[in-house]
Amino acid sequence: MTDTTTEPSTATKLVAEALGTFLLVFGSISVALFASDFGTGPNGTSLGVGFIGVSLAFGLTLMAGIYAWGPISGGHFNPAVTFGLAAAGRFAWKDAPGYIIAQIVGGAVGTTLIVLIGVFGPGTWLADAQNGGFASNGYGEGSFGSPGGFGLGAAIIAEVLFTAIFLLVILGVTHPQRGTAGFAGLSIGLTLTFIHLASIPIDNTSVNPARSIATAIYGGPEALGQLWVFLLFPLVGGLLAGFLHRALFEAKGTVPPAPKTARVK
Repeated sequence: MTDTTTEPSTATKLVAEALGTFLLVFGSISVALFASDFGTGPNGTSLGVGFIGVSLAFGLTLMAGIYAWGPISGGHFNPAVTFGLAAAGRFAWKDAPGYIIAQIVGGAVGTTLIVLIGVFGPGTWLADAQNGGFASNGYGEGSFGSPGGFGLGAAIIAEVLFTAIFLLVILGVTHPQRGTAGFAGLSIGLTLTFIHLASIPIDNTSVNPARSIATAIYGGPEALGQLWVFLLFPLVGGLLAGFLHRALFEAKGTVPPAPKTARVK
């Protein structure tokens, strides 16, 4: 009889992380660029999906990735999640660099394929999307990345706070003893949805450095110039949540390894 409990190889885990991050970025950023503002119909009704549709796209693509590849790699798909899980004792620090590289590659492939679609788009669609920041994160009055014109301080606070909330939910629902493994992906996806609903007007919502890198590489100089905020502060939020969870909810600072059925995000 074939042994189905064999631990996936490191290479298999990295491929799973790249695929999950690709799905998250490609699916959600496609909605943001192609469908969020699609003009109006004959009766003046908007045909775009707006903030609600984009928020759902992030949550649904993450949920799909968690259930598809979470049992293989743990389903991080986000460097801040990798940092948070490591800080909480759920993931080995030595494995973090490989995961993060895989996530960045997966996200970059996602936006590159969107660019390839845009090459064959109508008129100046691709140039307009890139001039508009390509759904990148940002801050400041008039910034492409802050629909509400919020400044740097708001972006820093939002990224730390919302990423920390995200990680606390993840760590709670995937706890090896107290978590609800079958529903973890649903809880995590809905949490990312609410985070986007709340924070898209602030800085276009990162909480994920791999997502921010993927869009900034096609978003122009302003996007690249502001990228540091969306690399640093989601990682800070993830670390704070990991250490806080470990201090508050894990006995004597020890955390047993999560089973595959629970290690979904």
